[in-house]
Amino acid sequence: MSINLKSPDIGLFSSTAENTAKMIANSGDPRMNKSTQLRGFYDEILNWEQRSRQLTEEQFKAQLPLIHMLIAKVAYAGARGNVSQDFEKLMRECITQITDKASLKNCKLFFEAFMGFYKVYGPK
Repeated sequence: MSINLKSPDIGLFSSTAENTAKMIANSGDPRMNKSTQLRGFYDEILNWEQRSRQLTEEQFKAQLPLIHMLIAKVAYAGARGNVSQDFEKLMRECITQITDKASLKNCKLFFEAFMGFYKVYGPK
């Protein structure tokens, strides 16, 4: 995966999101990566992005450890067999890149596109 949230390329929210959704849809046990489980992580990212709009940069920086705690949450979901290692790796790659409001917004947009494609390629 080549996801750069700092300076997104032209295909991040289209071809990269689509290819990533296909890969995640085909990874792990079919009982993993249920769309409701993945949607929960997207909802958390969405919630943080919406809240961040009201924060100053200094306040946002103070919230970064809580945003990065999503890595622990996805690791827990992986340990319970709810998400695949590939999804966990995707979340780690994206969350570790969040250092400011712009990268959080790009993360939200990427997962918005990813979830749209995952509905197409994921388990029915």
